[in-house]
Amino acid sequence: MSQGEAAGHGTAKPQDRGWAWMVLLAAVLLQALTLGFPCCIGVFFTDLQHEFQASNSQTSWFPSIVVAVLHGGGPLCSILVKRFGCRFVVMLGGLLSGLGMVSSSFCQSISQLYLTAGLITGLGSCFSFQAGVTVLGYYFVRWQTLANAVASTGVSLGFTLWPLLSQYLLDEMGWRNTFLIFGGILLNCCVCGAIMRPIQLASGSLSQSAKPEEEPGSRAEEAQLSNGASPHHPKLQQHTRRTKCFQVLQKYLAFDIFCQNKGYQIYTIGVTWMMMGFALPHVYLVPYAIQNGVEERKAALLISIIGFINIFMRPLTGLLSGHRIFTGRRIYLFSLAVLLYGLSNFICVISAEFSVLILYCVILSIAMSGIGALSFQVLMDVVEMDRFSSALGLFTILESITHLLGPPLTGLLVDVTSDFHYVFYNSSFFLISAALFMGLSFCALEKKTKLREASKAHLDNPSRYQYSETSTEPKAENQSPPAVEYITSV
Repeated sequence: MSQGEAAGHGTAKPQDRGWAWMVLLAAVLLQALTLGFPCCIGVFFTDLQHEFQASNSQTSWFPSIVVAVLHGGGPLCSILVKRFGCRFVVMLGGLLSGLGMVSSSFCQSISQLYLTAGLITGLGSCFSFQAGVTVLGYYFVRWQTLANAVASTGVSLGFTLWPLLSQYLLDEMGWRNTFLIFGGILLNCCVCGAIMRPIQLASGSLSQSAKPEEEPGSRAEEAQLSNGASPHHPKLQQHTRRTKCFQVLQKYLAFDIFCQNKGYQIYTIGVTWMMMGFALPHVYLVPYAIQNGVEERKAALLISIIGFINIFMRPLTGLLSGHRIFTGRRIYLFSLAVLLYGLSNFICVISAEFSVLILYCVILSIAMSGIGALSFQVLMDVVEMDRFSSALGLFTILESITHLLGPPLTGLLVDVTSDFHYVFYNSSFFLISAALFMGLSFCALEKKTKLREASKAHLDNPSRYQYSETSTEPKAENQSPPAVEYITSV
């Protein structure tokens, strides 16, 4: 359909029907390929150590870089999506992922593996995953919540299938040929991207969406020109560049929200701290089991058990958290899931028998499904939706930093002590402390909010929402009931 025809019908509406369900299927496959892939790296941990004569710390940098780039490349992905569209970015990500894994099969040192399978594959996975999630917002309106929930099952499918496939290929043809095959598998992201054809909108809506992009960058220049300044004046150009840089940071990295919104500040700090220990079981569980006499196939099966249970537990957790009882209280449910994740690690310390490790994986997967289902929902609760994308950008970058540092630092501790139990001690410490910090801090913030509301007896309808932040500027004190109340809980 041409743009003229689309304008004649108002807007082309393929949403919630027809091809939209094919796009959803592609999104499920994308999440299985991109988010599921890092979970299988633990299967190759011992082989990579022997191949490159690397320590635990050196080897663990590989999965850390993959996950950190996968999460931290969000702002760059957002810029590319805005410039080139979701379809192009998904296909670009597929090419980068495939190229990274094919190149990694020829690596002669662990540092080369960091660049190829770590940086290049991680960045490609980031592009494919985040652009694939973004396109669902265009194809689904009425069923958007259902579409996101169904798409997230791809993560669990990836967790289930990748380790089993990895162990089979590793036994049959070694890690180099396996990585070569993985390159071909990840190229299927390009096929998923080809399915995500862009939606044609009416010409009026296109012109309206283009206007806001022109305004911010030009206002400062227009103000200077009205005062007689030359558009090519060095000072004006420098001022314009600074203004544009500030606007980009403001859009993709919400430092102002971090400073002003206590709920967002607490949650971001808590999750960032939590990520220091969150990935440790995924990286070290397989080598820990192998070191304690578990067969390699059974050890790889442990990760698949976590993914299989997640397939069923994640939707159930999402339904439970959506109940009205938890409205405004999802942060406490999230903190409980983090606490359970941390406490479950002590099971591995007690025993390394295969039956005990299965019990550990069951409990861990229940806690992990709660964290996965609630992490972005809680962020929506504490941040206004019109600033959610920029708040998410800062959130993902900060958590990617600790995601990057956690496994190598723990690997260094294991190298020094020669004791894998410290992996689970470390993980428990970070997760339990993060859970207590978030739960107690939000409880104190809630009590403070209630006291503030109670002190304002002249207000007829105090806010029913939690984690609300009312403007405390001097102007508001001179006015009768404040006209605007900034609610950070939806």
